[in-house]
Amino acid sequence: MGIFRDKTALPEPDEALPGRTQLMPVPAFHDVLETPLIGPFPDGSEMAMFGLGCFWGAERVFWQLDGIITTAVGYAGGFTPNPTYEEVCSGRTGHNEVVLVVFNPAVVSYDQLLVAFWEHHNPTQFMRQGNDVGTQYRSGIYTYSEDQQQRAEASRTRYQGALSEVGKGTIVTEIVAAGPFYYAEHYHQQYLSKVPNGYCGLGGTGVTCPVGVGITASEGHTDSE
Repeated sequence: MGIFRDKTALPEPDEALPGRTQLMPVPAFHDVLETPLIGPFPDGSEMAMFGLGCFWGAERVFWQLDGIITTAVGYAGGFTPNPTYEEVCSGRTGHNEVVLVVFNPAVVSYDQLLVAFWEHHNPTQFMRQGNDVGTQYRSGIYTYSEDQQQRAEASRTRYQGALSEVGKGTIVTEIVAAGPFYYAEHYHQQYLSKVPNGYCGLGGTGVTCPVGVGITASEGHTDSE
């Protein structure tokens, strides 16, 4: 096959690389939190998944929050099973660079994770973050429940209002149900813990996300229509 035609165009399923059945080997424990990287996770914990540019810096955003059980970087949102980093960068998997966040909702709420997501990148940039260009750098929220979906959509509406007030453009973030999460290679996991001066291309808009961006269950239907 030839080189994929456009770094900012998602492939069709029949254009995607075939991938493989074998799982990517990863460290047993988180380099910072010293908790297991792979489940099963503790009873009462919840999962969230976000794409906000290069996953090295994105992962650090979340592991620094209170109430986080573990984080891991990987690939999601595309077609190729168990892809390699090089395959994802080719633009021929459809995958995004994402962070899987396992959290204790009694300590940190999903709304608080949404605030961290919105404030630590620029969700108005299409298929890129800063100088990082490609489908694997797109802004995305991948939800694990209808409640997360409603809260994410409501937060997008409210953050768009804050951005519009200062002329910052239109949010292009995709908000869809989470599909399979494929762990990235071992050297990507907690990269900025192992290489503290390593590359981090994240940069926010400078606009504060409104406090309480989430919604209650009773508000959800109205806000998401």
